[in-house]
Amino acid sequence: MIHLVQISNGDERRVAIVEEPHLRCLEGVLSVYELALRYAQSGSKLSEQASALASGDLLDYDAVYAGTSEWRLLAPIDVPEQPWRVLVSGTGLTHLGSARERQAMHLGGAAKVDEAVTDSMRMFQWGVEGGRPGEGAIGAAPEWFYKGDGSVLRGPFEALEIPGFAEDGGEEAEIAGVYVIDDEGNPHRIGMTQGNEFSDHKFEKRNYLNLAGSKLRTCSVGPELVIGPDFTDVRGEVRIERGGETVWHRKIASGEENMCHSLANMEHHHFKFAGHRQPGNMHVHYFGADALSCGDGVVLRDGDVAVVRFDGFGRALRNPIREEEKLAAPVRVRSLS
Repeated sequence: MIHLVQISNGDERRVAIVEEPHLRCLEGVLSVYELALRYAQSGSKLSEQASALASGDLLDYDAVYAGTSEWRLLAPIDVPEQPWRVLVSGTGLTHLGSARERQAMHLGGAAKVDEAVTDSMRMFQWGVEGGRPGEGAIGAAPEWFYKGDGSVLRGPFEALEIPGFAEDGGEEAEIAGVYVIDDEGNPHRIGMTQGNEFSDHKFEKRNYLNLAGSKLRTCSVGPELVIGPDFTDVRGEVRIERGGETVWHRKIASGEENMCHSLANMEHHHFKFAGHRQPGNMHVHYFGADALSCGDGVVLRDGDVAVVRFDGFGRALRNPIREEEKLAAPVRVRSLS
């Protein structure tokens, strides 16, 4: 198991292996995308190939992470100059915590969680009953949502924007899978990374059918992409900082032991669509969260910092929150007629 980061100094970019407290640059490769495509069809182990290329400069990770180096951390996955090649999506209602948070949001409070059965809880129950099929079997489909192409991805320390048309913005601390499609249309899992799948929960609360629109927001991943992680039982924490103080904090758990869907079942239901198996494309797919600050009445403000950390996934993912100016006029479409 190795950890990869992508870094840039403004003029050039590198891929590096994490060798705490240092970063060892890879020679002959400028992006994880390039590295993954190179070995996707060869049968070689990506971790071994990356290690063999790790003979470049040794950098101080503390300085890079603190922002005092000429090098800065990028999102650990992208397609340079072709963001449209990345599909960002997610699977919801996969964790017990997420189902209860969603139920409380739709019913107007945690006290009403068990008073009614919403569509959210019905879908969650289908996952409990059929989300972990036996070998060779197809299980129940999880909730699926689209977030955008690679242009919505933000790296560590980059701002997550609450758009001018949004009603709010809320963190969702998750693990995300990262995939590449080879020349024959076969999906390959490169690894996994920490993520913050940012959403507009107030807009969604108005009506469940607003879920699709509530997900069309920026989101973040990183700093490290873990090749071959253990996704059995992943523990972590998420917190919101305001003015240097922690205003909300929760312990969180992900991994298959804490989910109603198996990883294989979630991957099948994502890649069963031919449109999701286009050669040369990449996918970032969020696997779901089990705790939301909005569920405890926290409203994120401009300048807040969301912090996500999972054990075994490297340094924490930190992102400030930025509120854009409220939209004052509608977007106008010009006719070409």
